Amino acid sequence: MPSEFFFSTINEDLNSLNYNLQNMVGAKHPILHASSEHLFSAGGKRIRPAIILLVSQATLNNYIIHTEHKRLAEITEIIHTASLVHDDIIDEGLTRRGVTTVHSIFSTKIAVLAGDFLFAQSSWYLANLHNLEVVKTISKVIIDFAEGEIRQGLIIFDSTMSMNQYVEKSFYKTASLIAASCKSASILSQVILEQQNACYLYGKHLGLAFQIIDDILDIIGSIKSLGKPSSSDLKNGNLTAPILFALTESQELQNLINKEFEDKEDIKCAILLIYNSKGLQKAKDLAEEHIQIAINSMQFAADYKIYKNLVLMGQYILERLY
Repeated sequence: MPSEFFFSTINEDLNSLNYNLQNMVGAKHPILHASSEHLFSAGGKRIRPAIILLVSQATLNNYIIHTEHKRLAEITEIIHTASLVHDDIIDEGLTRRGVTTVHSIFSTKIAVLAGDFLFAQSSWYLANLHNLEVVKTISKVIIDFAEGEIRQGLIIFDSTMSMNQYVEKSFYKTASLIAASCKSASILSQVILEQQNACYLYGKHLGLAFQIIDDILDIIGSIKSLGKPSSSDLKNGNLTAPILFALTESQELQNLINKEFEDKEDIKCAILLIYNSKGLQKAKDLAEEHIQIAINSMQFAADYKIYKNLVLMGQYILERLY
């Protein structure tokens, strides 16, 4: 797998990140500490920190990642994890990254507090980077998370939802954090504004591709590959790229969605209809388009040896399907 190479260049930093995350959530209250530690011990692929570390290398002359870039990667993962805690409450999910969700182990009240605590922790570490532009850039993400959740809640089981609405929702829920973090990494590297904006686009379109692949895996993937039970988006009425593409071909699928899968076999029937449509392939094509836009946006780094790692990250996101 080509991705093994680029991970090896940042592997030491990712290992340090895993260690630091469990130490950064040092809540004084034992339940808050236990719930936070439980999340980070679950691991995950750490895609977001990996992207930030690669962008940091691409915007530094000597490729040596600075301490503040590493801290930014940690902050990003804390923010992402906080959002997952709240997502799981809303979705009533029982597992995440192969382990039981916080609200299932403790309670909904504790999970809400744990998520809030992690957001607060990330804000404190963010302030300690002593860079106002980075603070402003990352802070906007918290607003975007809330916006994404509200938008999603308003359009569940809405078979008239457009692809533009889906992409916009995916930006708020996933791509916003990656885009803002990539731009923040470049701000810390003190590159010119044009390159900062290029890094933002790289993160945005990688983030959109990542979400689309996630949505494909929700239809075809196992619990192990996705980190949560498959088809959960479909069951919850969250209409994603493969479903929207399949809807253009199938009136029967539209009928099932409109009646919100009221019969026992409706979900299985809907999945079969999506499988037999061109929805999955069209969604994959859309993800590839976003990855190509991401790679093209980083042309300013094309002469650097680190550029191939930025390309390989895009390939790695696609490889999650195989």
